Amino acid sequence: MSSAIRIIEAEAISLRLPFREEFRIARGAVADLDAGAPHIYVRLRGDNGVVGWGEARPSHRWSYETEESVLTTLRGYLLPAALALADLWDVEGLHRAMDTEIAPGLSIGAPIAKCGLDMAAHDLLAKSAGVPLHAFLGGAAQAEVPLTYLVSVTDPAEAERRAAAAWDAGYRGFKVKIGVEPARDLDLLRAVRGACPHAFLWTDANQAYDPATAIAQCRLMAPLDVGCYEQPVPGNDWTGLRRVTQNTDVPIAADESVFSPRDLLQLLRLEALDILVLKLSKMGGVRPTSLCARIAREAGVPLLGSGLTESRLGLAASAHVYAAHGGMRFADLNGPQFLGDDPITGVEVRPGTVVVPTAAGIGAAIDAEKLATYRRDG
Repeated sequence: MSSAIRIIEAEAISLRLPFREEFRIARGAVADLDAGAPHIYVRLRGDNGVVGWGEARPSHRWSYETEESVLTTLRGYLLPAALALADLWDVEGLHRAMDTEIAPGLSIGAPIAKCGLDMAAHDLLAKSAGVPLHAFLGGAAQAEVPLTYLVSVTDPAEAERRAAAAWDAGYRGFKVKIGVEPARDLDLLRAVRGACPHAFLWTDANQAYDPATAIAQCRLMAPLDVGCYEQPVPGNDWTGLRRVTQNTDVPIAADESVFSPRDLLQLLRLEALDILVLKLSKMGGVRPTSLCARIAREAGVPLLGSGLTESRLGLAASAHVYAAHGGMRFADLNGPQFLGDDPITGVEVRPGTVVVPTAAGIGAAIDAEKLATYRRDG
């Protein structure tokens, strides 16, 4: 039996990473081109000398968690709970402690903050076991996870130009952000499909529409061979999501409607989704995301992966989880597309794919000089 591991140091580090171009969702830009994007790194040191790293990426136009709330939640509640844990191998106990300190709301509470701690814990444990994270999770990883290219522009001609260039670079899947105006949505999709007639076409409204509008859109999308329509209605409108799912031939993917395994079970009972979008940041980290993946696979629900423009630290952790469970057709891990730099080495991202690391743990090494450059809190 493995020796117990206690956490003896726990730190939340506030970073601002540069953005190379604007990224917009239905509610607006997710980062300031001048100020950069907030990223919170979590560093844990065990009494065995092993250090684990995790990432929380707050995005206040995507969820209620802000840079400030993630930092105070980690520093005031979650990290003290980790320091009090008798044995980090008890990952269930870590999640019970986090859920005790930050109570659930309708779903789980503060998933982005919890993700940073959970990810660091898994990195530390997998390093302690001497295996890459995918092996620690019990999966034999595929060598690479295919990535989509994210189209986040409002001009159809520009969407067509970018999609064509990305196809030539090696991307075979395209995720198109919509949700501003229905007619323009269809123009964007037609432009991308025209540029890439054989690509997997994935569109995401980020909760922008009511069910009737979403159903009407789906009927117009059908001739474009859209592979999935992600989260057309508000996340808490489960009956609306069910109505859209059951009244269109375009596969409907649930993202913001599923923050936990419990949410997923409810939507499965309602028959309110065709595809599940996995995202470590929204689900509270590696452990609950893995459980959602197993439930979906057992229910015969296909999987897509996503992220919140994390650095290559969070991206690599996501790639391990997605590769370990298999069946991941594409993942929208677009941090490298939008971030100008990060303090991570050891993670290889190519146009259209991320290579799953084989080093112990997450396999992401920290560049101390860059960490100091981008650190905001001394």
